[in-house]
Amino acid sequence: MTRALGTILVVDDDPSIRRGVAAELEAAGYATMEAADGDEGARLAADRPPDLVLTDLAMPVADGFELIARLRRAGRTPIVVLSVRGGDADKIRALDLGADDYVVKPFSVPELLARVRAQLRRHSAEGAAAVLEFPGLTLDRDRRRVAVDGREVHLTPTELAILEVLAAHAGKPVTIRQIIGRVWSGAPGTTPDAVRVHVGSLRRKIEPDPARPRYIVTEPWVGYRFVAEPL
Repeated sequence: MTRALGTILVVDDDPSIRRGVAAELEAAGYATMEAADGDEGARLAADRPPDLVLTDLAMPVADGFELIARLRRAGRTPIVVLSVRGGDADKIRALDLGADDYVVKPFSVPELLARVRAQLRRHSAEGAAAVLEFPGLTLDRDRRRVAVDGREVHLTPTELAILEVLAAHAGKPVTIRQIIGRVWSGAPGTTPDAVRVHVGSLRRKIEPDPARPRYIVTEPWVGYRFVAEPL
């Protein structure tokens, strides 16, 4: 079997689901690794970093939420949640912790493969610029660290995700809808007000004067624009 399409870690405590998903991925040309819980998944990911992680949420020892948090502290590996939990609260919690997408069980194999391809494409495109540097601000996306005037600033996963979206499109307006789609994967119930609240918190942490933003300016009726030019 070719490994050209990448290696995917499948984490699920149900052996039949785990092996079934792995078999479909292998048939599509991916290499796979399997783990029965979040703790085992985190260890495997640390020993043999995968190109993408598919994880359930409800698992013993360490659940999917804990796994997402641990993977996000370690880096930017794409994470897609596969769960029977379709409620907004679980989706938003998983996405806030750093998951990139959320697929509700049962799902079709073509849909799952399409989601996997989309995340691998996005991650590959973004990987070319792991560190974004602007006057007075540095964003290290691999280490998930932000520094303002040389001082590290601690952001929540959601704040960091918003900053990544805006900084990666520096100079271009990004709509509220685009931010919701990228940061929350379009999760139902995510409102423009939620975006504004997180942007306001982000500004308080990175702007010299939040009332007169230097980096994140509002585009009336559209969204936001990151105005600093890269170094």
